[in-house]
Amino acid sequence: MTFVAIVPAGGAGTRLWPLSRRSHPKFLIDMTGAGRTLIQATADRLAGLADDLIVVTGAAHAAAVADQLDLDERSLVVEPAPRGTMPAIGLVAAIVEQRYGGDAIVGSFAADHLISDTNAFGEAVRRAIAAAERDLVVTIGITPTSPDTGFGYIHQGAATEVDGVSSVSEFMEKPDLETASRYVESGEYLWNAGMFIAKTRVLLDALARFEPDLASDLRAIARSWDGPGRDSALGLWDGLKDSVIDRVIAEPLAAEGGVATVPASMGWSDIGGYLALSEHLDDPSGGISAGGTAQSIVLSDAPDSVVYVHDRPIVIHGIPGAVVVDTGDVILLTRKEASSGLGGVVSALPGDIQHLR
Repeated sequence: MTFVAIVPAGGAGTRLWPLSRRSHPKFLIDMTGAGRTLIQATADRLAGLADDLIVVTGAAHAAAVADQLDLDERSLVVEPAPRGTMPAIGLVAAIVEQRYGGDAIVGSFAADHLISDTNAFGEAVRRAIAAAERDLVVTIGITPTSPDTGFGYIHQGAATEVDGVSSVSEFMEKPDLETASRYVESGEYLWNAGMFIAKTRVLLDALARFEPDLASDLRAIARSWDGPGRDSALGLWDGLKDSVIDRVIAEPLAAEGGVATVPASMGWSDIGGYLALSEHLDDPSGGISAGGTAQSIVLSDAPDSVVYVHDRPIVIHGIPGAVVVDTGDVILLTRKEASSGLGGVVSALPGDIQHLR
């Protein structure tokens, strides 16, 4: 059995602006001060599990990704333009099908998530692979720690023949707080972290049933990917339908009983904003992440603050839960509780300030 890890690396991460920008997104940054960028940490925890790793990203970030992970051309798939997670993951799955055959198993793992318990992650992946060998599409679901309205949910069904793996009854959209509380209290629901594991044949044949044109075009591109016809075949990309794997495959296939889930508690976070980031800093007691060459940082009557420094002293006095980010060209000042609305504020800024660094 061959297992290939797919790492989609895209997105602007505006809720973590100005650290994360379109030109330099969060997966390329050491967000926690641990000494590894998010995409490096993702590759690290997959290294002992996967036989191969392929990153799919845009042209703007391809060089940086290749440099950080020391990738060769076979391990880097560059999208001509973003088309959503289904074309991105589907293309790599089709390439793996060409290289290793239809029984090769692929798993998709986002480049910009944090996982603190790598042993629990590894065990969940191994269980998912075992279920995928039975021709199921498998997702790793996160055991909720609170009724969070920022995530989609997975409704667990009956146990499968694989230990620790349940069927999926339904994928739920992001709920309101009352509904999320009911989900968590029931113990039947998991957070949907967007990790999917399946045989290439199972994944692409399901896509061929639900979106036949998309499956056909992706397989056509893949047949030419490792040969001289790649550029010509990529002409099909512009006509691909924008789509996400959850809606195109996971939701309809779950209704047919073809999806399973592995519940896992592994210290997972999608680092969706500064409040979430503050819980994962390498030195959470200090609230200060490494960066730049500031001569001094003083926190006075400012507990639970988060500070990213550049090259000047920063003093915070009397602002609990402050967030101060100095990137040299921009200074952000907010509070952790207010930072969830940052994306909307950033969208009102001129484009060069939003994206350049």
